[in-house]
Amino acid sequence: MAKKSMIEREKKRERLVKKHAEKRANLNEIIHDQSLPMEERFKASLKLAELPRNSSATRLHNRCQLTGRPHAYYRKLKLSRIMLRELGSFGQIPGMVKSSW
Repeated sequence: MAKKSMIEREKKRERLVKKHAEKRANLNEIIHDQSLPMEERFKASLKLAELPRNSSATRLHNRCQLTGRPHAYYRKLKLSRIMLRELGSFGQIPGMVKSSW
């Protein structure tokens, strides 16, 4: 049922983003500062390239916490639409009632 590997991979990316966020922000400031010499900005861009790819915030993706599914994700519940429907049908989500007509 669950794609544990994708969930674990996403958690690892979150840890890397937190770990390197300050360093990435400082290097980006140096790179975009036009008052600094070109050599210094180029060195900063090389240092930024040496950081792990997964430490970039753009690599993060919202995923269902149960299945690892990346699409149809509800942010408040951190679930995909499929798991939301399934858990709602069984009454496992507080306040959610199955509607029938």
